[in-house]
Amino acid sequence: MNLKYSPCFNRCLLLAITLICLFGCKKNEMVAEAETAEITSTGYPIEAINIRNIKLKDKFWLPIIERVQQKTIEYAIEKCREEGRFDNFLIAGGKMPGEVKGAMPFDDTDVYKIIEGASNSLISSPNPELEKLMDSLVSIIKVGQESDGYLTTWRTINPAKPPAKWVEVKEGKRWESLFMSHELYNAGHLYEAAVVHFKATGKRNFLDIAIKNADLMVDTFGDGDGKIAAVPGHQIIETGLIQLYQVTGKKEYMDLAKYFLDHRGDSENHELFGPYSQDHFPVVDQDEVVGHAVRAVYMYAGMTDIAAIEKDTAYLKAVNALWNNMVDKKMYITGGIGAKHDGEAFGENYELPNLTAYNETCAAIGDVYWNHRLHNLTGDVKYFDVIERTLYNGLISGLSLDGQQFFYPNALESDGVYKFNQGACTRKDWFDCSCCPTNVIRFIPAMPGLIYSKTGNTLYVNLYASNEATVELKDHHLKVKQETMYPWDGKVKLTIDPDQAGEFTMKLRIPGWARNQVLHGNLYHFSSQMEDRNIISVNDEQVNAKQENGYFTISRTWQAGDVVELSFPMEVRKVMANQLVEEDRGKMSLEYGPLVYAVEEMDNKIDFDQIGLYPSDRFKVELKPDLLGGVNTVSNEHLTAIPYYAWSNRGVGKMKIWLPVKEN
Repeated sequence: MNLKYSPCFNRCLLLAITLICLFGCKKNEMVAEAETAEITSTGYPIEAINIRNIKLKDKFWLPIIERVQQKTIEYAIEKCREEGRFDNFLIAGGKMPGEVKGAMPFDDTDVYKIIEGASNSLISSPNPELEKLMDSLVSIIKVGQESDGYLTTWRTINPAKPPAKWVEVKEGKRWESLFMSHELYNAGHLYEAAVVHFKATGKRNFLDIAIKNADLMVDTFGDGDGKIAAVPGHQIIETGLIQLYQVTGKKEYMDLAKYFLDHRGDSENHELFGPYSQDHFPVVDQDEVVGHAVRAVYMYAGMTDIAAIEKDTAYLKAVNALWNNMVDKKMYITGGIGAKHDGEAFGENYELPNLTAYNETCAAIGDVYWNHRLHNLTGDVKYFDVIERTLYNGLISGLSLDGQQFFYPNALESDGVYKFNQGACTRKDWFDCSCCPTNVIRFIPAMPGLIYSKTGNTLYVNLYASNEATVELKDHHLKVKQETMYPWDGKVKLTIDPDQAGEFTMKLRIPGWARNQVLHGNLYHFSSQMEDRNIISVNDEQVNAKQENGYFTISRTWQAGDVVELSFPMEVRKVMANQLVEEDRGKMSLEYGPLVYAVEEMDNKIDFDQIGLYPSDRFKVELKPDLLGGVNTVSNEHLTAIPYYAWSNRGVGKMKIWLPVKEN
């Protein structure tokens, strides 16, 4: 990421230098190296290969990641500067006069998420200028922290004056309005960002801010000793506390995370927030995904952490029931979740409207985090089927091809009039509530960490993208080189280079679409079955590898230069929804490989509303390098379709995923 001549970079750095000179931030405090911490077990039997050990070279994913690194991070920093996100920390610390700026009580988290995304970028692509910029932002955050560790700038600046557009927050003291104050939500993002920054740089400057705040939380919340019995209104502090525990070994953080989860739905502990915040039943008794979708998946991720670390069977049973309900009854074909604008919430079972679909970008990101944990716990292929579907469709759709416009909701249909995206019917350059743009920033640079995972002497290949990786198995050190044009082509070549010949196992995921499975369960199905033509060969010889639970599993003595080649034949597939999904009855959608396709008015200007699919349809797939950054189009005499993620990059217009089925 080249920020050398960036006006935004210079402004932020100048601000930080001014702070250091005027207010006594000592250099050794700012960049102090980390002390050795007790690194605790995650409890997960499967471990992701760190992005530090993966050099991505992929023609699909690398441009997306570079777009975030080179454009979106800097763009978001400038937006945060314009809207006073940095000023709030200075005002809170008494270093600048004024009242709180911005509209939301969680504006602080935009700064944290930018640092987290930039830190993920630093892990895989070291950059001294970017690291210096992150130090400058951390120094600004430190100014806004109160002496006891409290850090929510709007409350510090003026407790009697909540942010302008957040009338649900009461005036008054700390912790008095946890349902909507986001004080604990702010803390959760702080912890997660600080842990990633620590892992990326080895510096304690941000981590110490997080620890000081977490110590305050431990002293404040719980049972007895004058503590407050309460739970957060918006979950994420739970996973943040657990990550701090794993880095510091401080068990109190883990205990507080479990306290917050154990007491949801406990009316003797606090006045319940209700289904909107998943605070209607104890978490172990919940079996239907309800309420605000982002809150939900963040909570389910925390529950999965507890299930893994403490081998808690009650938590695991609940997590499994919730996942099944979501995927079997409440997930969109794009992997999106959250049917309703009202409450940014899940709908009823099978309630999946298209024009008014919500599918918040943050919810897609949170769902990937949750499913990754579930795979690390079980190794079950179904979780990566959800991850892949979400990644290629309902997640990257949230970012424009220029890296500077965003979807907050991700609709499955547009009439070109209904302003579904926070007052617009196309992407916007920012939002008063800017959680989605900065969530994209924190997530995208970490995407390569989903490609591989390991346990013992077994290497999982979960996703297909060109890269070079180094892997430490229990008894083997190896390099893996992956070459592919996925998702445009289903051919993959992996070159395996162990330091010395030895026996270990490779489990190569057969994508769900190549197994004739849209998703787990019966919410969606292909209109016809594709013949099993998935092929795997080793050193040019086709092998009858064991197809076990969605993987090609090969255990053999591997030698330097061994080549594994995979072929997953792609063809245009028609997908149908369960008849209980009212809006999709009598309709089909189109897919090619892992990609969901959409028809957009830009490509279908004549009789757009009459476009349909016919039983006899045959399709042509054509690579168009100059269209939308380079895509495969799907077309016939009736229509032209593009990958859903790329829609709405050419102006306002109509769009559909689900098309009526017509007779010839």
